[in-house]
Formats: sequence, structure tokens, C-alpha cells
Amino acid sequence: MAGDPYKELGVSRGASADEIKKAFRKLAKELHPDKNPGNTAADERFKRITAAFDLLGDKEKREKFDRGEIDADGREQFRGFGGAGGGARGGPGGSPFGQGGARPGFENIDLDELFGGMFGGGARPGARPGGARGGGFSGAGLGRGADIKATLEISLEDSISGATRRIQFSDGRTLDVTIPKGAADGQTIRLRGQGAPGASGRSEAGDALITLKIARHPLFTRDGADLTMDQPVSLPDAVLGGKIPVRTPEGTVSMTIPKGSNSGKVLRLKGRGAFADGKRGDLLARLMIMLPEDENPDLTKLAQAMRDAGPYKPWRE
Repeated sequence: MAGDPYKELGVSRGASADEIKKAFRKLAKELHPDKNPGNTAADERFKRITAAFDLLGDKEKREKFDRGEIDADGREQFRGFGGAGGGARGGPGGSPFGQGGARPGFENIDLDELFGGMFGGGARPGARPGGARGGGFSGAGLGRGADIKATLEISLEDSISGATRRIQFSDGRTLDVTIPKGAADGQTIRLRGQGAPGASGRSEAGDALITLKIARHPLFTRDGADLTMDQPVSLPDAVLGGKIPVRTPEGTVSMTIPKGSNSGKVLRLKGRGAFADGKRGDLLARLMIMLPEDENPDLTKLAQAMRDAGPYKPWRE
């Protein structure tokens, strides 16, 4: 690092551990390579503040530095023949991460708390597959890139039949997301390597985690895997029965109306619903008898004749 770690982080020598952490968090957000692609100056500064935080964020290292036992690069200082100075042990090549190019420590820092959600992802820097902590840092800076989380709203039809939809991230990047057939509300799709790049440019990139949200449908109401809809039916079809066209999420099908059907009668179309827990539900069509908007003389005469014939009971005893 070859400088004053306190100045790199912009804090005083008497700063508390929380103040140091807060200063590093602020700078890391501003200088992270994900926000500054191709900016060499920002990348170098990011490495320096990382090294500074490695030193000052570790209580033992900070105390040694303040006592002059190690320099800003974490190399031990020794006093020869009663005087300070001379060479420095360890740290060949002037690595900004201490002796022998070792990875930053962060042993006493809660990385989940420090980096959780910092760049839109839940993965912590340096996380190993399987959840093991540490070991993911290298001399070039933080290791694996952060995961990026986003929500993609899709239609009910897309969730049932599958589709490809494009999503745009806040940094302007766009990705085509393949929606699998039978996708569930709240399902997360992981796109490997489409998250934030690794800090060094050589480290593994993070993932993009896309959570699907099924939009409310103007016609169908969900109840688990089943769908419910109001189905208009004409008076002649309700009285005499017949086949009518019915809209489903996958197109129009023909449905048989039983003779003498009343409003409120529910007809079930098997396997025409949504998906839940990997299973397909049904479509429930609730019949709604619709009278013609324009006055129909024949219908008026029929209704009058029925009324004149005596008490009319639209229900069965």
C-alpha cells in the first residue's frame, strides 16, 4: 500500500472500529469494480482501501502498526544497531496485503454484516461453494463477484407455457431470462456468472438471481393451482344447453353447457389451471347468464306468459 492506511480510509488515528468499518463500507460502494468497469484508477484505489481495512480492521495488526512494529504493508519493522529503519522482513514484491502476498485477514470482521446486500447480491466476498467462509480473497482484491438480485414480473400465461423475457438491471445491462414451463410465483432462477465481476478481473463472477412474480390476471383468479373465472352464457344456451367457446390461459376451447344451467353453476375444465408444487390445477368456470342488451319482443312475451301462468320458483324445493 505504501501509504498511511488512516488517510486511505479518511479517518483519524483515534477512530473507533465502527468508524473504520463505516468508512470502508462507503468507499467500497463507490469504488467497487462493478460500479467502475474499466476504470483503472478506481480499481487501484479499491485495492488500497481494501489493504488499509485489512490492517486497521484487525485489532492486533492495528496495534502493531500504531506501535511501529509493522509498516502500512504489514511488514515487520526491526531496529538494527540501536536505530530504526533498515530493511523490512517479509512482503516480497511490496504486496498491499502483507507478508508474502498473503490474502487479507478480516478474521474479526463479520463479512455477512459488512457486505450483505452491498451490491444487490447475497453472496459474501470470499465465500466458498457450500458456505465455507474465508479463503476467497487474493492479492488482487476481493474474490468472487457479488450476486445480483432482481425481480421479474411475468404473466400467468408465461408461467404456464414458458417464455423468454428480457430484464434490465440498474447498470443498464440486459439479460434474456428463460421462463420454464410451469414456473411458480416466487421461484428464483439462477444465471451463473451473470452477476458482478470478480474484483481482480480474473476471479469468478457472481450470479444473477431472478425472482419471478406472476402478475394479477384481469380474467383469472388463482386459488393455489386452480383458476376461477366468470363465464358469460346466453339465456338460450343456459336453458337449452349447448357448446360455447371458453377462454383458457393457453387459448380458447369448447365447453359443454348442461341443459337448464343457472347462474353461479361452476363447470370444471380439468388440467387447464395454473401450476403449484409441480402439479397442474383445473379451470373453474362460474356461469353468468347474460340477457340481451336490446329489448327482445319474443323474450318479453315468454317472460310475461310465464308470469301469468302462476308463481315462478327459480329454485327447487
